[in-house]
Amino acid sequence: MTAPERIRKIIHIDMDAFFASVEQRDHPDLRGKPVAVGHGRARGVVAAASYEARAFGVHSALPSVTAQRKCPDLIFMPPRFDVYRAVSLQIREIFARHTPLIEPLSLDEAYLDLTDYLQDGETATETAEKIRAAIFAETGLTASAGVSYNKFLAKMASDQRKPNGLFVITPKQGPGFVAALPVRKFHGVGPATADKMKRLGIETGADLRSCTPEFLAHHFGKAGAFYWAIARGEDLRPVKPNRERKSIGAENTFLQDIFAPEAMREKIAPIVTKVFAACERLHLFGRTVTVKVKYADFQQVTRAHTEGAPVESAPELSRRAEALLAPLFPSDKGVRLLGVTVSGFDEPGKAMEQLGFPFGREGK
Repeated sequence: MTAPERIRKIIHIDMDAFFASVEQRDHPDLRGKPVAVGHGRARGVVAAASYEARAFGVHSALPSVTAQRKCPDLIFMPPRFDVYRAVSLQIREIFARHTPLIEPLSLDEAYLDLTDYLQDGETATETAEKIRAAIFAETGLTASAGVSYNKFLAKMASDQRKPNGLFVITPKQGPGFVAALPVRKFHGVGPATADKMKRLGIETGADLRSCTPEFLAHHFGKAGAFYWAIARGEDLRPVKPNRERKSIGAENTFLQDIFAPEAMREKIAPIVTKVFAACERLHLFGRTVTVKVKYADFQQVTRAHTEGAPVESAPELSRRAEALLAPLFPSDKGVRLLGVTVSGFDEPGKAMEQLGFPFGREGK
């Protein structure tokens, strides 16, 4: 006789409009007003938007000029990533009071596995409420939480009562919740995949559940097995406190397009400095260097090269990056973005993801 399957207790915590909320907390005159974190200049991009701004259709990754057009009263605040990181670490310390199994996804969200760490008979829901209350008491910020028996449903649950809410999906509710949900809202199903599913007649979780594993594998490859499982409310992925880092990169979007090799060398230098500084901090030195170029017309190309020895200095990284870029300059149509990435680490198993934020655009 086999033992009954153990029900996991997973929480997904998602801070509400994190960057913008930190700005509103630190600048009380901004409370209740539409705020965007980013730069309002012509080449600026919104990094985060307050809920007041979101009501006008402003969201992250939106060009600043478009955001200003949608919301003429929008207030831009320059990013302060050092502050956001510090607050994120504060929040993670609160998580650590309840479980060591914490998987940060970014500065503002994380999975927590409480299966073996519930205290004094508390339920996962009660613990999630305690965590949200502690976050508010100690940081002045609100968080939303989803509680369920796997990562997929915990993530979907945290979206249901935003901002400043909590939602629970029990094992009995899971399959029905997924069946009624549009696949476009599934975490892990991007817009392109959702469009492809729609062409195949798959618009809801119920539609997805009716598909055979063979059909999904044929149309979606390896991801087909994941879609088949989540359509049934199943997700066996563990909460991983440490995740291997596969690459280290940085990129800059420029205020003015660049055309000449001299300008390329000038602009690539600070990117290289950032990337190699991160390599040194994480003790990761890779053999593969990749450069990314985005042109003024938004066409994007990448070039990569792997050598026998890892990159062990900033000048060496600069040499390799410039060698990859040289054939692309001079450029007739101008370049608006350059990026450099190092990968192919000698000891990837020792490289663990840390809380942080990817290096950003020029002027951050």
